[in-house]
Amino acid sequence: MTSQLPLITTLASALGLALVFGVAAVRMRVPAIAGYLLAGVVIGPFTPGFVANSEIAGELAEIGVMLLMFGVGLHFSLEDLLNVRKIAIPGALLQICACTVLGTVLAASWGWSFGGALVFGLALSVASTVVLLRALEARGLLDSINGHITTGWVVVQDIAMVLVLVLLPPIALALSDIPANSSAVPLWQAISLTVVKVGCFIVLMLVAGRRIFPWLLWQVSRTGSRELFTLCVVAAAVSVAFGAAQLFGVSFALGAFFAGMMMRESEFSHRAAEESLPLRDAFAVLFFVSVGMQFDPAILAAHPLRVLAVLAVVLIGTPLVATTLVLILRYPLNTALTVGASLSQIGEFSFILGGLGLSLRLLPAEGHHLILAGAISSIILNPLAFRAINPAVNWIRSRSRLARYLERTRDPLAELPMSTGHEYLSGQVVLVGYGRVGRRIGEQLSAHGIPYVVAEENRGIVEKLRTDGFAAVCGNAADPAVLIQAHIARAAMLIIATPDSFNIRRINEIATQLNPSIETLVRTHSEDEAELLEKEGIGRIFLGEGELAQGMSEHALRRFGKLPSARARDAAGVAITG
Repeated sequence: MTSQLPLITTLASALGLALVFGVAAVRMRVPAIAGYLLAGVVIGPFTPGFVANSEIAGELAEIGVMLLMFGVGLHFSLEDLLNVRKIAIPGALLQICACTVLGTVLAASWGWSFGGALVFGLALSVASTVVLLRALEARGLLDSINGHITTGWVVVQDIAMVLVLVLLPPIALALSDIPANSSAVPLWQAISLTVVKVGCFIVLMLVAGRRIFPWLLWQVSRTGSRELFTLCVVAAAVSVAFGAAQLFGVSFALGAFFAGMMMRESEFSHRAAEESLPLRDAFAVLFFVSVGMQFDPAILAAHPLRVLAVLAVVLIGTPLVATTLVLILRYPLNTALTVGASLSQIGEFSFILGGLGLSLRLLPAEGHHLILAGAISSIILNPLAFRAINPAVNWIRSRSRLARYLERTRDPLAELPMSTGHEYLSGQVVLVGYGRVGRRIGEQLSAHGIPYVVAEENRGIVEKLRTDGFAAVCGNAADPAVLIQAHIARAAMLIIATPDSFNIRRINEIATQLNPSIETLVRTHSEDEAELLEKEGIGRIFLGEGELAQGMSEHALRRFGKLPSARARDAAGVAITG
């Protein structure tokens, strides 16, 4: 029966055991991911008993990666990606180089060849996109500036790894003792061809994809069939990812991510994200199970010190390098530690690199098992890194002068320039967050001649605002120094338009301490959060769905002459919040 139905037996065993071990892990206050990984070890080929089909499990896991990245693309616009390019591109590339050197030196100290050590170092330098995005989603950080920076960072990592996977075979000929093939493509041609292919894919998605995908969703939605709509979403994610890999040599994950970004242009993108969520969760579980299936527990007893050394690179080296780079680029300490925590694990690209290194006879079999050991251990320990962010921020700020210097001192974007005339600011609006909502609020304030100061964590946005002549200060508004620079003490109103709900209370607390009479407006998309904020008396709360319903109903009432003039004036006064 097992041999005749490998797909069904693999699904049944993987999902069933994942449920059992996942529940057990949660009961023991351990992340459910640990249970999924353990389920994979149990049904893997390196433990006694039933062995599931690892090839089928791997393919199912690839579908999970596609759907997850597609969902992220639905929430991550091209504008978000471009806004963080000044930190994501140099940061990711420098981090890859630094961590590759760490891993290469470590492997070389064990007596490995340079080629094997290089592959090993590259495998330890790239984080798992699946783990990273699930961690950000679980903590509500995906739509925050920290989430945008981290997502942009990992996208750059993925693009870099696509180039590495293509270039590694021709480079392997030079690094190994295998005689060169006279018909092999020269290295410079391989590099040029890869860059052209990736460039063509990105251009195609930006030009054609932005028109085709929204049109496709619109046509399918007109049928009124929920099943067809769901099928359209899944088919688009999987088909584009597969086509990108086959035609352009782009990874499945990267192809699905760009497909989601382009489909985001449709008005049905929110519905598409909701429809694909159950499938994303189910297949993501299969991804973690497939990782566990590849792991040989014997490596822990055979080489415990080497496993610890790998974990030191992944859990200490990578976060330290990433955190330092983010601080050097003048971003807040909280952002730096969030990026560092997000990258303190390795995953799918590491497995692919390890497998390719084995096939090219560069990486020893021991290296592949060490990579898997590091991946599983780091994935289990990654939630602890996120829990340590806030305590670490408080501890470092209180004890490290260097961290405070890198974060704030002599940063031109952390202070309002004299050209804005800030010494005369009084009665202005302090606008926290300049994303899609904040930008529209700012446009309405400018149109009515109301002065305002923007407090925004994204340095690229602050630089553009200042170039356009607007008053803006860079930093996290939960830091008193940022609100002081925005002259909150003399402001008439505070508008918190950022999607980051974790700092709302801290921002309001600082603002009311510095200006007890200030009026606060808060944006939220969660009914539960809105109720809590209202009970705590934190200003006036604007719920996204509620304001949309109110705006539409008021328009209908005005159309039929049922809206009193006083209410119409009130509606006009709050129209900017929609």
